[in-house]
Amino acid sequence: MPDPSYLLTSLIFSSIGLGYFIYGKKQKHKIAYYSGIGLIVYPYFVTGIPVMILTGIALMAIPKFVKL
Repeated sequence: MPDPSYLLTSLIFSSIGLGYFIYGKKQKHKIAYYSGIGLIVYPYFVTGIPVMILTGIALMAIPKFVKL
């Protein structure tokens, strides 16, 4: 059974990803859309909590720095 802190971290970043996904879809903002998909999917592949946090923060920062 997964660690509760892993589940909480996964839930937080997936919820933020859902927000990015919905925003990107409604506003036709491709970077936010794909960043949201990444935030939703990546907790399935990352097992360490510190790596998960750093990856989540990086995925959340991508729309801020990449402008199309």
